[in-house]
Amino acid sequence: MSEPAVRIEGVKKAFRAGGREILALDGIDLTISPGELVCLLGPSGCGKSTLLNAIAGFAPPTAGTLTANGRAVAGPGPDRGMVFQEYALFPWMTVEANVAFGLELKGEPRAAVARRVEELLRQLGLWEFKDRFPKDLSGGMRQRVAIARVLAIDPPMLLMDEPFGALDALTRRNLQDELLRLWAALGKTIVFVTHGIEEAIYLADRVVVMTYRPGRVKRVVPVALPRPRDTASPEFNALKREVAQLVMEEQARHEQAERAATAD
Repeated sequence: MSEPAVRIEGVKKAFRAGGREILALDGIDLTISPGELVCLLGPSGCGKSTLLNAIAGFAPPTAGTLTANGRAVAGPGPDRGMVFQEYALFPWMTVEANVAFGLELKGEPRAAVARRVEELLRQLGLWEFKDRFPKDLSGGMRQRVAIARVLAIDPPMLLMDEPFGALDALTRRNLQDELLRLWAALGKTIVFVTHGIEEAIYLADRVVVMTYRPGRVKRVVPVALPRPRDTASPEFNALKREVAQLVMEEQARHEQAERAATAD
């Protein structure tokens, strides 16, 4: 058996806020296989972004062990590319320069950089916009540039934190399909954070439903539906109801905790 792309064992993460300790994650156990597309799903406050940041190396766990691509996570690394909701593009750089940035930082030859950047921009339908600046692009196009910039350095794993959350429904679906096409072609491991139940089922091999704080794995739901997935099919909607029930249970716990805190 091959080494897991991600192995998480007994991971806890605590923060200090307002003079008290907040336990964000508590006893997370999860294994993700190479080439798998896994969605982390749950209500606000369940720790899904905290868990993703731990995998990325931005937020070391307080306890437990975490490995990525066979190595203990000790910080950010080129084997894990991060895509954020906010695009995180350099506004003073053109599309082409943004995508080339990571390769140039690695000291890649100029001709190789130019070839790789052109390949990615053509793949993502951005070549004719290569001389534009981020401010001149739509939200969907900016996110394509952000994805291209991460793919340029060719990490085996993509970590995506609600990357389509701020987009309109049509653009979101187009980018979901684009992501699935790239994933099928490149075989990368993807860990994708979302609060969208339909998005999780549309994309994932498995959906990891997390509990409200402290975040634990409530249930891992396999999605065995063939791709491309029909969101109107009875099978899709049966799974959507199952996952929605799990999430709503945690949302109710969230609201109950907020009411109790207000009463105190």
